[in-house]
Amino acid sequence: MIKTFIVGAGVLLFPLPAAAHDPESAAVTLVYDQPLPNVPGMSIRGVLVDYAPGGTSPAHTHPNSAFIYATVLEGAIRSAVNGGPVRVYGAGESWSEFPGDHHSVSENASATEPARLLAVFVLDTDETELATYED
Repeated sequence: MIKTFIVGAGVLLFPLPAAAHDPESAAVTLVYDQPLPNVPGMSIRGVLVDYAPGGTSPAHTHPNSAFIYATVLEGAIRSAVNGGPVRVYGAGESWSEFPGDHHSVSENASATEPARLLAVFVLDTDETELATYED
């Protein structure tokens, strides 16, 4: 089954509607949404992902228009994209995801400490689905 993570128009600094994953495992919050004035039809959106100890997100993809830059703010995140190796990113480390990439692993690397990342999306302004989750 495929589920989607949807952002409503005008939502800013509020928790998003229920996502496909367990909110006890990972909480997703839109913290920034701004059309790019020099690139008509495109926007930049910032999303905080807070993982509980041992928290995970299901495998997912992002919109075909989305370029994503993710930075770990706290703790450590285990991640794998497009069948590549699983890598652990610590606080201050970053990675990019390109349009159409498949994010197969996204989880807190610790079973005892929380983790947090900021994902910055550049995507079509009218896009409402930031992630399509698999389960």
